[in-house]
Amino acid sequence: MPPDQPHPDVVDLTAAVSARTDDLVRRLQSPGGPDEDRSGGFEHGGWMGRFVDEVFGEVVDGWFARTDALLFGRHTYDVMASYWPHVTDPKDATAARLNAAPKHVVSRTLTPERATWNNTVEVIGDDVAERIRALKASGEGNLQVHGSWRLIQALTEHGLVDEYHVIQFPTVVGAGKRLFDTGTPAGAFEVSDVRTTGTGAIAIVAAADPLPGGEPRGGRGARHRGVTGARPGS
Repeated sequence: MPPDQPHPDVVDLTAAVSARTDDLVRRLQSPGGPDEDRSGGFEHGGWMGRFVDEVFGEVVDGWFARTDALLFGRHTYDVMASYWPHVTDPKDATAARLNAAPKHVVSRTLTPERATWNNTVEVIGDDVAERIRALKASGEGNLQVHGSWRLIQALTEHGLVDEYHVIQFPTVVGAGKRLFDTGTPAGAFEVSDVRTTGTGAIAIVAAADPLPGGEPRGGRGARHRGVTGARPGS
């Protein structure tokens, strides 16, 4: 890790996830291959492949293009760090952005010495909510979280997510990890963009918006709860 690297300028925190028709609050688990994530006995890895088309690629590439910095839980970091550094085609804009962007990892088990993906600037092991709140307040830009379901749950509980990028796929697998669980604070979403792919997947961009009388959420001048100790990512 580079010594004394400053935090990148970031304010808006975006959570990019996927959902399946059987449960709109379930988060992406093992989309790319059978062995990507078998936790919980999940046996349907690779379920997303049949739904990838040109429009899907345009949507995902557009989301990645907005990335100024990345935030991961341990498992998602390890999965992505095992693949993307090997994608060196200069025409692959997504690979170039992911490999170059500053990266922050939330984990109590990963050591800085093992966080070797290019431009990994810190491993956050404690006071997670307050440290991410400070990171969001350090400037301007877009800090994106991909995968990392536990981390997104914790960020949501502490009102730290400004915007959600969700792709709903027309498939049923009946099991998986949940994005919005029973402890999630009540809230609504202000939808700013919807696109449908040729395979029937629906890509949604939605900002966190409190229910009437609820706690303000997100980072655009909102008042945050003073809670620390968010759970690290898996």
